[in-house]
Amino acid sequence: MAGTELVHYEVAAPRVARIVLNRPERRNAQNTRLLYELNAAFDRAARDDTIHVIILAANGPHFSSGHDLDEIGSGAAHDNIQAERTVGTWCGFGCAGAEAQMAYEREAYFGLSERWRNLPKPTIAQVHGKVITGGLMLVWPCDLIIAADDATFQDTAVDLGVCGVEFFNHPYELGVRKAKEFLFRSNVLTAEAARALGMVNHVVPRAELETFTLDIAMDIARKPLFALKLAKEAVNAAQDAAGRSTVMQSAFGHHQLTHAHNMLVHGMLMDPTNLNKPGKSND
Repeated sequence: MAGTELVHYEVAAPRVARIVLNRPERRNAQNTRLLYELNAAFDRAARDDTIHVIILAANGPHFSSGHDLDEIGSGAAHDNIQAERTVGTWCGFGCAGAEAQMAYEREAYFGLSERWRNLPKPTIAQVHGKVITGGLMLVWPCDLIIAADDATFQDTAVDLGVCGVEFFNHPYELGVRKAKEFLFRSNVLTAEAARALGMVNHVVPRAELETFTLDIAMDIARKPLFALKLAKEAVNAAQDAAGRSTVMQSAFGHHQLTHAHNMLVHGMLMDPTNLNKPGKSND
């Protein structure tokens, strides 16, 4: 297994790459460095013509606790992103007012997640434990989701005075009414409930998760790569033709408005009222 400290990369089987989040001591909370190391790993798999399928997994007890609130709260995220080779064309990460935050999130959150969604190879999220708020932005861009029976999903953004995570795929994952309840209540969605809604493809015992996911990946990987690429593009185009990109852009703008509002009212990006309730930390 090769890779950096925060992300590992391996060829798990012929034609199958496995990328593993490796920040278990922080429950794979996403700081800027982890996000760009993850992006580099996706690029590596995308550019390797011998790889047909990419698995995204995670070390530790939980898949991802979301954004690294310590990095965000300290303001270090804006400095850290300027040290990265960004993939979009936005700038202004050190500007005043709302511009810096919007620029950061358009690049590191919304931009990277959308980039991974459009990666021209099938991707599979191998999910266990908790997936909280920003963690959804790693899972939802993947084409398939295989979940352990202990997996849970939650978006706490509305509880924190924000209208939802930056990659606003909620109505496409859950349907309109369940998406509203998921956001309004910030409730936990079990793996079986997510499967019933169509968000998750399969739910398996935790002990079988890695093997089951690899079997699915190997079944897909034996298909011609060009056909896989075009099949994925065709399905994504169906969503896009129905206005998905417009919805995503609108929701991202609303998200930035809530950040600006919270800065004016509370002096921070989030409403602190519910910040320390159970399930709201990245520990």
